[in-house]
Amino acid sequence: MKLTLALLAVLCIGLVSAETYFKETFDKNWEKRWVVSNWKKSSGEAGSFKLTAGKYYGDAEADKGIQTSQDARFYGVSAKMNKVFDNKDKDLVLQFSVKHEQKIDCGGGYIKLLPPGTDQETFSGDSKYNIMFGPDICGTSTKKVHVILNYNDKNHLIKKEIPCETDQLTHVYTLIIRPDQTYEVRIDGTKKDSGSLLDDWDFLPAKTIKDPSVSKPKDWVDEPMMDDPEDTKPKDWDSTPKQIPDPEAQKPQDWDDEADGAWEPPMIDNPEYKGDWKPKKIPNPAYKGKWSHPEIPNPDFKEDKQIYAFKSEYVGFDLWQVKSGSIFDNIIVTDDIEEAEQLLADTYGKNKDAEKKAFDQIEKAEKDKQEEERKKKEDEEKKKKDAEKEDEDEEEDDDEEEKKPKDKDEL
Repeated sequence: MKLTLALLAVLCIGLVSAETYFKETFDKNWEKRWVVSNWKKSSGEAGSFKLTAGKYYGDAEADKGIQTSQDARFYGVSAKMNKVFDNKDKDLVLQFSVKHEQKIDCGGGYIKLLPPGTDQETFSGDSKYNIMFGPDICGTSTKKVHVILNYNDKNHLIKKEIPCETDQLTHVYTLIIRPDQTYEVRIDGTKKDSGSLLDDWDFLPAKTIKDPSVSKPKDWVDEPMMDDPEDTKPKDWDSTPKQIPDPEAQKPQDWDDEADGAWEPPMIDNPEYKGDWKPKKIPNPAYKGKWSHPEIPNPDFKEDKQIYAFKSEYVGFDLWQVKSGSIFDNIIVTDDIEEAEQLLADTYGKNKDAEKKAFDQIEKAEKDKQEEERKKKEDEEKKKKDAEKEDEDEEEDDDEEEKKPKDKDEL
């Protein structure tokens, strides 16, 4: 009985400790919760967000998010979380959705977690952040998920290339960072990559370095094979020329020796040429194996078991987009992955099929329209050509009529 009560107590503590620090699904009052930065306003390069579900969606209200609305603009906006999220000894889960309705060609689609003390009024690309996460697309070379973490005031990029989604539908990006210094990236709820913070980022110097006091011995032999000292080049090896006159070439009939000089056939590669002689290889009896430089502990290495831990108080978007139209929605920052999974199920999971159907209908309507316009243009060009041909025929008939001999009565 006591064991059961103890187990229940542990479970209750686990349930109580789970907490959501920020959740945003966007509604008509979203601007009361978000602060638009003054970044780039004075230069006229600042773009504005608008609340919309876009041209196609699964649910007209539930799918509303904030959309970049002006091309070739910088965007900066942030919101304060319920309280500072210190994820020491906790999972950190950051999740949001983005729909690149404009078929993005170059622009960011990532979100940032910002530390306490962030000035929302001046929030920009230069502002310090803890985490930058999400898709980045530009041309054909950049189509990846950014996972950039700040450590000791330096931003560190993940060393892996994690492909992002590139279509025009909504996709959900989830980042999980755990106290055991591991991470996981999900897209639409499916794991795309995972690993160790220590292995996949260069946060810390190497644990060991090559011993600077040791160098490879001068007499060390690391060539496994050697030339056979008993192998000698045949005496007639060099007697075969590399090129010979083409035996099938014939002197042109119009060749004039006096004017053109003595005729010589063109040279061709000699099929019997053996190439440069090289002695055969034999095992090297002095071979000692590949030399490995001994290593010693790196004096600059210092273990840090809390690289994963951040103190975050704001979420924000700072973006540059050549072509606007990205819609951001359904943001959650929590220490409970199940909360994020539930939000994904209630939003993306519930509406994605209807959104795809609506998108396909729009695409079909657009293709049908283009095909109709193509046929219309084709018909107009045909009518124009037929009219031009008819005019030409009439002119030819008139010319023929004028060429006919006139009757005596007409003279």
